[in-house]
This record gives sequence, C-alpha cells and structure tokens, in this order.
Amino acid sequence: MTRSFIIATLITAFLSSASAQQLAFPGAQGFGKYASGGRGGTVYHVTNLNDSGAGSFRDAVSAPNRIVVFDVGGVIKVNSRISVSSNITIAGQTAPGEGIAIYGHGLSFSKQKNVIVRYLRLRGSIGMARGSCTLTADDADNMIFDHVSVQWGRWDNLHIQNSTNMTLQYCIIGEAIDPQRFGAILERPEKLTIHHSLWIDNQSRNPKAKAGIEYVNNVVYNWGKIGFVGGHSSAHHRQDIINNYFIAGPISSDDFIAMFSATDHVYHSGNKVDLNKDGVLNGRVVTDEDFIKRKATLESARQNVSMTAEEIQSADEAYEVVLRSAGASLKRDAVDKRLIGYLASLGKKGEIFHKEEDAGGQLPLKGGKVWKDTDQDGMPDKWEKKNRLNRRTQDGNTLRSDGYSNLEYYLNSLVPQ
Repeated sequence: MTRSFIIATLITAFLSSASAQQLAFPGAQGFGKYASGGRGGTVYHVTNLNDSGAGSFRDAVSAPNRIVVFDVGGVIKVNSRISVSSNITIAGQTAPGEGIAIYGHGLSFSKQKNVIVRYLRLRGSIGMARGSCTLTADDADNMIFDHVSVQWGRWDNLHIQNSTNMTLQYCIIGEAIDPQRFGAILERPEKLTIHHSLWIDNQSRNPKAKAGIEYVNNVVYNWGKIGFVGGHSSAHHRQDIINNYFIAGPISSDDFIAMFSATDHVYHSGNKVDLNKDGVLNGRVVTDEDFIKRKATLESARQNVSMTAEEIQSADEAYEVVLRSAGASLKRDAVDKRLIGYLASLGKKGEIFHKEEDAGGQLPLKGGKVWKDTDQDGMPDKWEKKNRLNRRTQDGNTLRSDGYSNLEYYLNSLVPQ
C-alpha cells in the first residue's frame, strides 16, 4: 500500500465525514437534519403541470441524484401514486406565484434514503383507494420534510414504518377524509423527530406513536375523538413529548391523549392543554397524572435526543410559530389559510370532513414570473450576476467553504432563515 494511496484514502474519509455532518439547510433540526438530498446531482426543471412525461414532476423524481426546481406554479393533478427516488432534493420554494400543490393521489418515499422536501403541498383525495395515505415513508432513512402541507389522506394523512433518521418540521398534517379521517400512524420508526407542526381536524392519531419519537413544540387542534395516541401494543415504544400545545376545537372530546399501555415509555415536559373552547389561549400544564391514568409508563429522562434545549421553545411560543409559519407558508393557499383560521379561533371554529369537496376542494393556484436561467443550473441569471457567478457556466454544484453549493445558497435565500 503506497503512501499516496493512504493519504488519498484519509482525505476521502475526511470529506465523507464532513459531508455527513452538513446540515440539510440552515434551520434543519431533528434526526433527519443531516440529509444531503440531491446535493451535487443533476438539476431537473419542472416545466409543466402534467401528470407525466418530460418536464413533469413525476418524471423529475423518477431517478436519483437530482435537485428538483420548479419553473411553474399551480396544481399538479395526478391520477396515480408518485414514487420518489433516493438522493433527491425537492425545492418547492422555487415555484413561482402561489407555489405547487400535488393533488389527487399520494407520494411514496418508501425504501428510499437521503431526501429533502421543502415548501410543498401534498394532498390526496376521495378518489384514492380506500386505505391510502397521502405521504408514505416506510423502510426509509435520512429524510427531512420542511414546511410541507399534508392533507386529505383516506386512511391516515401520513404513514411511516420501520424508518430511521427522519424529521418533519413546520408541517401541517390535517383534514384527513373518509373512511378513517386519521392524522398519522407511525409503526416502529426510530430516531423520528416531529416538531413545530400543526395537527388539525383529524378524528384521531395526531399521531398514533408506535415509535421511538421526539415530539416537540407541536400544536394539536380540533381532534375529534383523540389527540395524541399511544402505541398500546405488546412492543415497547419510547415517546418523548415535550412543550406541545393541545387545543380543543368545537368537535374535540377531552381526550387530548389516550390509548397508552405499560409498554409506552413516556418522557413528558412542558406540555399544555386548553379544553375550554373559549377563544382564548389559556391552557393548563399537562401533569404526570394525565399520562398515568392513561396507563403510560413514565420515564424521568429524555430517550430520543436530537434537539438541544436551546432549540426547544415553550408551548406558548410554539403556538405562535406554528400559527405564523407551519405548512407551505411562503404564500399560503386557501386550504391552509382556512385551517390556520380555525386554529386562530382557539376553539370556536373547525370541522372534520368526509371528503375534500366538503371542505371546498383544491382550488387553482396562480403561477408567476419565472426568471431566466441561461445555463439551466437552477440559479436565475439575475441572482448569479448579483453573486458574481457565471450565468453561462453551470456552477451550481460548486461547493463553498461552509459545505453548501452555490445552488443551495440560492435555494436557501428564497426562504426565511
């Protein structure tokens, strides 16, 4: 083994280690925060709202090692489920106008790894098969979903099973439809973080946590029968439930937590619950007794730790953040505005619908101006000029000293930091 070979091997190992610790983007948190998505891969421009074919979203995510940007805004009506490949970044923040909604059938990230999804609306429909979920990520690894709206699932909005190193942050998981109208079922994922997300207008399972989960700074509003559901199975589950706010809506029972068993090992701290539906945020602190009477086994220390104490806000602060920015919030559409309006009523408004048409359905979204990108590297000419890059040379994948590429700098510049 030559000296040069050893040096080259060490350099490769160092770079690989450094890359593994690079945040997906500034503000990424939780167990999925180190996903690199399509970093260094091919840029694919979505140029139309077609269900399939060249320039479609379905085609964009059909192959790995891609960064998907949008040259069009609007509703992509799909007639069958879309499967997403590994090593993909879906940059919904690049869509002009009112952004993108993928409507009609769900997306599957199952059996894939290393995915970043930001500022996207994923909506199922009553036209999906009974038992379908809007977003499925089973047997998956190393993914982060940031500011994603997930609605109108027929069984649950969200299904995650046997997956690890996952984050959902600043999402809306709401308004599930017939037959179950449930928020999410999490079956044996480990190292799963869900934080600063709004769970709204689901009958139950906000979520159902048969999981090793870090559940932090979420708001659960207007559940029907039950808010957060324990694993209540023979398998052992470890749930950290920290600084969340449970707020009853007009349809809610008093069961903001339920269906735990002795195999549910719960660490809880700083949670609040407001059950009086009086239009004012004035909840009480959730106590040990609330969990004990539901038969959970209480733990004295955190069990799933990725977020630091400095990253965690109080339940009251989390409510304000969720109200302001959860979901595809660069420009909220009519569906998300309505749900946020329900939440802001603090108990006075909210419904659980049987099908999406009852809620008004998916309305059109306006497109907008698309900036010229001469070299098609994902960065508009005007931004390249401002940042002293070459609009005629594909330099989007050039890495800067902090580990982000030029293209990632552009994508990150489009959203609040």
